[in-house]
Amino acid sequence: MPDNYEEIIMGLITHAGACKSMAFAALQAAKRKEHTEAQYLLAEADKEAKKAHEIQTRLIGLDEGEGKIPVHLIMVHAQDHLMTAMLARELIAELILLHQNKD
Repeated sequence: MPDNYEEIIMGLITHAGACKSMAFAALQAAKRKEHTEAQYLLAEADKEAKKAHEIQTRLIGLDEGEGKIPVHLIMVHAQDHLMTAMLARELIAELILLHQNKD
């Protein structure tokens, strides 16, 4: 297990949270008919999701499928954040399309 395990996990939570926040900000922009801003915020959300996914991939690699990385509650919490952020981003992209088509 890496010495900075908690720091790595907090990075996962931070990037996943930023992804979700930016996606919801994009939805608010779309509701205001600021479609360029909405697309920009979705792209920023994607960048944060990519950073979070890279951390997750690194952890999976460190584990090597052998249980080398302990699964503490904070890890479960981080994974939950990532998955809900990714789902929110996908659904919000669809909602933004609906708003654009309505205009």
